[in-house]
Amino acid sequence: MTKVSVIIPVYNVENYLRDCLNSVVNQTLKDIEIICINDGSTDKSREILQEFADKDSRIKIIDQENKGQAAARNIGIKLAKGEFIGFVDSDDWLAADFYEKLYDSAIKFNADIAAGSIKRCFASGKSEDWITYKNITFTNKLRKKFDLCKVPKFHYIWNKIYRRVPFLHSGVTFEEGIYFEDLEFMHKVLCYLDNLVAVPDVFYYYRDNVNSTVNLKSDRHYNDLFYAIRKCQQFIKTHNMNVNYKYYNWLDKEIWKIFGITFLVIKKNEFQLKVLLFGFIEIFHKINYTRR
Repeated sequence: MTKVSVIIPVYNVENYLRDCLNSVVNQTLKDIEIICINDGSTDKSREILQEFADKDSRIKIIDQENKGQAAARNIGIKLAKGEFIGFVDSDDWLAADFYEKLYDSAIKFNADIAAGSIKRCFASGKSEDWITYKNITFTNKLRKKFDLCKVPKFHYIWNKIYRRVPFLHSGVTFEEGIYFEDLEFMHKVLCYLDNLVAVPDVFYYYRDNVNSTVNLKSDRHYNDLFYAIRKCQQFIKTHNMNVNYKYYNWLDKEIWKIFGITFLVIKKNEFQLKVLLFGFIEIFHKINYTRR
């Protein structure tokens, strides 16, 4: 059996796709399959995929009309044959030993999920650590899994691999047609899969792409974000999950009064800050979220 199925949704990323594919085909773990879903690209992404597929038989190209990243990933999940499943965004890249270290650690600890560190990389050449594991850590405790993955703030699926059989048995898929579909996905996977190992000294490199659709902070993005948060809240309550619930409060309120009269109301959570004069006149509203 193939050790890892790597699923890569591809849509109009001709400027970055070669970097991504080179990092995947040159993994030190050679026993992988690479499932690339061309999601209706209109640039040269399809040609680049074919260029790589002609040289590497492990690459499978699936063409579909543009349906979005969630639909592309769901197709990849159905086609995957590997012992584990991994996801890569097509404008990002991996350390050469990424899948080898995650796979070896998952086998050693009999873990359903193995997670690596994340570096956020900017066009300037600078980078910042988002998640860094300094020691190998294994847990089957739900609260600890959430803490290690820094969920919900860093609800990322691509710095991890997932054991395919229990993953499929869980029935978890990505909700299609929305942004931030990975937020609820990550909650469900951490809940349904038994255990996790965090692996040090191996990195997923996330490219801070200013042209990414999720950096276009439209009303739809905001609405989808809060929709996803509400779904996660409901999932946590329904399953009576032992997590740090303060991160899921829809809005924490801070009320400032002068002589008993409400002067300012500050509403905030992990994702937004809103300031209301006299409790109803909005004078400041900041959305603070990062790409999924």
